[in-house]
Amino acid sequence: MKPYLSVVIPAYNEEYNLRTGVLDSVYDYLSGQKHTWEIIFVDDASTDNTAKLAENFASKHENFTVLKEPHRGKAGTVTAGILKSKGEIILFTDTDQATPIDQIEKVLPKFKAGYDVVIGSRKGREGAPIIRKVMAYGFSLLRLLILRLPYKDTQCGFKAFSNSAAEEIFKRLEIFSSKNKSVGASVTAGFDLEILYVARKLGYKVAEVPVDWHHKEGTKVNPIKDSIEGLRGLFMVRLNSLQGKYKV
Repeated sequence: MKPYLSVVIPAYNEEYNLRTGVLDSVYDYLSGQKHTWEIIFVDDASTDNTAKLAENFASKHENFTVLKEPHRGKAGTVTAGILKSKGEIILFTDTDQATPIDQIEKVLPKFKAGYDVVIGSRKGREGAPIIRKVMAYGFSLLRLLILRLPYKDTQCGFKAFSNSAAEEIFKRLEIFSSKNKSVGASVTAGFDLEILYVARKLGYKVAEVPVDWHHKEGTKVNPIKDSIEGLRGLFMVRLNSLQGKYKV
């Protein structure tokens, strides 16, 4: 039976978080809901015991699937999971649960109101280092000026799509797709920008909702590297648009 909600969890070297029980928290929450659901855990060729721990979890829990993918970074991993999902609504969320799974309660009503894409917006970024807050502010100005994206927070790893919108958006990605290759940990900062830019180009209704978020130690965000990568992605999306690659 087609589930109502698919939850995609991308992971690269997340052994620490898995051992702290994040999968149990997600699974237990969903088990208490009235709607049907599935979890798709996508391992990005981790070099630690992430895949082994996830497969062990899957062997003991229903509606939990593990995809073992070649290493492509977060963008390729999320995309692979999205395209395998069967739910009417598809959410991707970070393994560390910086935004807890229960925040989906703020997201689902927007789909009933007619929205096609719903993105989380972090309130205050509790506990985040000052450099990350400065980065976020500067990046928000640039994405508004260059891509005309009117959102307060495009980078939150908590985004949901109707099944039909997800299929159209993710198959049209030019820069950050399931074909990517990567070396080491990569959050591919421009990925979220391309998703939202394509969504607006296709005319989908996008809602932004405030969600709880807590800074987690061990985050894979690298302020310098990811700022450079984010800027690169931003300009690549703009260049592709000027070349007509996102035309409907």
